[in-house]
Amino acid sequence: MISKQIEGAVSQLRSDFVFTYRELGFPAEMTPTVIRNLNRMVEKGIITKLSKGRYYKPRKTIFGQLKPSPEEIVKDLLTKDGKAIGYLTGYSVFNQLGLTTQISNIIEIGTNIRRNKKRRGSYEIRFILQQNPIRPVDIPLLQWLDALKYIKSIPDSDVNITFLRLSHLVKGLSEKSCERFKVLALAYTPMTRALAGVILDGIFGADYTQSLYDSLNPVTYYKVGIKSDNPLFKKWRIT
Repeated sequence: MISKQIEGAVSQLRSDFVFTYRELGFPAEMTPTVIRNLNRMVEKGIITKLSKGRYYKPRKTIFGQLKPSPEEIVKDLLTKDGKAIGYLTGYSVFNQLGLTTQISNIIEIGTNIRRNKKRRGSYEIRFILQQNPIRPVDIPLLQWLDALKYIKSIPDSDVNITFLRLSHLVKGLSEKSCERFKVLALAYTPMTRALAGVILDGIFGADYTQSLYDSLNPVTYYKVGIKSDNPLFKKWRIT
């Protein structure tokens, strides 16, 4: 019986895996039948419908059913034909980095192409334009630079603690990765470049960060709200 075959195919999928009828491997001519059966499984509570044509098996815990991770929800928007076309950023990543305790129904994706926001179930998906090429190896660095860029607007956070946390992460990089961090920072806003400059200046010195320093307007000050006696903040005109 076809319904049993469909249920059997779904049972082989791991919990929290977001799927469409295509992942089940049935012939194209069976698509209407597969979709009807999937919707019946939703009614029975076997699977949950995330948005039109997208389903998942909820992970059940003593605290109730858990939703898939943000990355799982938008995975089709992060890669295409095996190539990275986007990366997670914003609230979900800032939470993972320990910069905020807040969890949001907004999922933000860094992308090289301007895109309009969309909805998936209860989630609003926003796209943040990224000027740098998106390479998997660079994604953590881009996420940290995004956090510096939005340091003043990260909810439930303190800019001083956030800056120290990000500084600690960068200091743990290899010199090669720090060089890449510096290059990527050049495509960001002046305030972001200045904050990155303070971090790298403290590690490698003035000569290493000259390209970042020269990229800034010499009379512009950046009001961030960081309280520190470190003279590098004065040098980079951060208040």
